[in-house]
Amino acid sequence: MSTTQEPTKLENAKTSDDPSPPEKWYGVRHTQISLLFLLILIGYGMRVNLSVGIVAMTDPNSNGDFPTYNWTIRSTILSSFFWGYVLPQVGVGQLAERYGSKWFLTGSMLVSALFTVLIPMMADLGAWGVMVCRVAQGFTQGFFYPCTHNLLSKWIPLSERSRMGTFVYAGGPLGTVIALPLTGWISSSSIGWPSAFYIYGALGFAWTGLWIWLGCNSPSDHKTITDEERMYIEKSCPTSGKRIPTPWKDMAKSLPLWSILIAHCGQNWGFWTLMTEIPTYMNGVLKFNIAANGLLSAAPYFALWILSFFFSYITDLFINKKIFSVATARKIVTNIGLIGPAISLVLLGLIDSSQRGGVIALLIIAVGINSASFCGYQVNHIDIAPNHAGTLMGITNGSANILSICAPLLVQFIVTDDSDDSQWTMVWFIAAISYVVSDLAFTFFGKGELQYWNDIQESDSKDGDVKKNEEKTAM
Repeated sequence: MSTTQEPTKLENAKTSDDPSPPEKWYGVRHTQISLLFLLILIGYGMRVNLSVGIVAMTDPNSNGDFPTYNWTIRSTILSSFFWGYVLPQVGVGQLAERYGSKWFLTGSMLVSALFTVLIPMMADLGAWGVMVCRVAQGFTQGFFYPCTHNLLSKWIPLSERSRMGTFVYAGGPLGTVIALPLTGWISSSSIGWPSAFYIYGALGFAWTGLWIWLGCNSPSDHKTITDEERMYIEKSCPTSGKRIPTPWKDMAKSLPLWSILIAHCGQNWGFWTLMTEIPTYMNGVLKFNIAANGLLSAAPYFALWILSFFFSYITDLFINKKIFSVATARKIVTNIGLIGPAISLVLLGLIDSSQRGGVIALLIIAVGINSASFCGYQVNHIDIAPNHAGTLMGITNGSANILSICAPLLVQFIVTDDSDDSQWTMVWFIAAISYVVSDLAFTFFGKGELQYWNDIQESDSKDGDVKKNEEKTAM
């Protein structure tokens, strides 16, 4: 029997040359990525249109032809989405790795669209009726990111990871860019704020049908993919074809994973503080009407969407040309994406709010530069453990979104008068601190190479336990 062992996946990932891409510029993987982009775009539209919609729903002067409500807990209503969102994250990652993501995404988008359509009717029952719909939306959309990360780990080669991963997750800011002004315009038009929810519900139903038709769990399961493209993807993606037990103990001791978790938490605090509160700030401090509010609230997210392509291209260039290692490239763009917004928010807290042009410019910079983090820590799960990418995203995204609940609630506690600029200054400073702390954690402890526990087998784990027991016995 030969004693020569075949190289492990870890060694192959480190030493083998990257395979050449297929000759055709557009392949099946691009269709899958486009569908996931639309998933995030529509999902974010459902998620954020209430940020503007609730202004119209609680302002009797916005559009007299439609019902309005005297709700004093708007921040609580906005945060209720995340009450449901955090619950399924880790479990969904495990389910996606075991059974595939296709049908989980099908069912979750279908239910999310249904509860979007129900919001206008449930609003007549009171604030709690809207919160029920938001919790249900949050729970179903809690499937989106773990399933998407699981699919990205199977469909995107390393050489395209920053660009394609950023393209998919940039659907979020683009969805915001579309949803905020569209909701503002609809709310002030003759069809009124209820139509904003009906339109997004219809888009969700349409995406579900398209996904059932074209979506697929992996290249090996796809019926029409060419052998050339399938081999290109599978050789570039170091994922195992068989079920690998989740190495919970090793993951819990992994500093690279903890660094992603902390970065994700700090990012979410700042991002969702801005996402949920910019419309209220525009209305209370800057005194913009509902239509202008929606358009200006979307401007920062348009900048984020545009800049995301620049940063993703630069990141892939750094990695593919071997200018920087994967870890260094991820850290550079994460530094830009988290420290940049922190500086902008500090300046926002110091500037006089009467300088409306300067205030809007700082908000655009704070949100726009944040796009760099999309190709930093946010795809780093796939770098360090592609076999467990869905579970890792579930862990970090679920934990981070607990802070997405807390951020609007803290704003509600701090900002008792929407027009008081000094109260908003405290909000901006807290968000800036969260960005800085999370960036430091990723800078010091983040990694870019595969971790040993990515491909650990159940027998390896048992052998390790046996060795430990033998060592204890020998002592």
